[in-house]
Amino acid sequence: MTEVTRVPLQPIAKGSLLKLWIGIAIAVLAAAGLAWAAQPKGLKLEVIEEGMGPTAEIGQVVFARYTGRLPDGTTFDESQDFPIPESILPGGTPFAVEEGATIPGFFEGLQQVKKGGKYTLYIPAEKAYGSAPPPGSPIPADSDLVFDLEVVDILERADVEQRFQAAQQFMIAQQAQQGEGEAQAPAPAPTE
Repeated sequence: MTEVTRVPLQPIAKGSLLKLWIGIAIAVLAAAGLAWAAQPKGLKLEVIEEGMGPTAEIGQVVFARYTGRLPDGTTFDESQDFPIPESILPGGTPFAVEEGATIPGFFEGLQQVKKGGKYTLYIPAEKAYGSAPPPGSPIPADSDLVFDLEVVDILERADVEQRFQAAQQFMIAQQAQQGEGEAQAPAPAPTE
């Protein structure tokens, strides 16, 4: 038979267990702090409704209806549809997917959207206007921005240019019709 050598356990000194638990708590808090600091502070795109087809690419034009808000919910901008039939020009505001055409965060977000999709785009201040918002703008310095987007269409730039020419011709024809209507209206009868 083998003998087992017993090693007596030393009692834990008073307060040592408390120090051990405090040490563990500090380690957990430090790890959580490092994890939070390591989180990316960049753009966040939340998909509300998935679109169809490929994502927009550099050189294309995204037509979108949007509302721009500050983090507190204050609206600072909204899209306006052109007064042109959607058979000529899609609804919403056109955005060229080109660097420098919009703020950097919006440019990055446009490259992640699909036709028909609805998104919420969260742009940190450093990818928005930073400390220099547009003069007279309701956007405060160093403000994050939130955009609710509905992507109406994504078109090639050449197609958009042709459609803008057609839209211009449409508007000229409308103005000419209005001018003819005014010219054909009977002159008011002279009063005595």
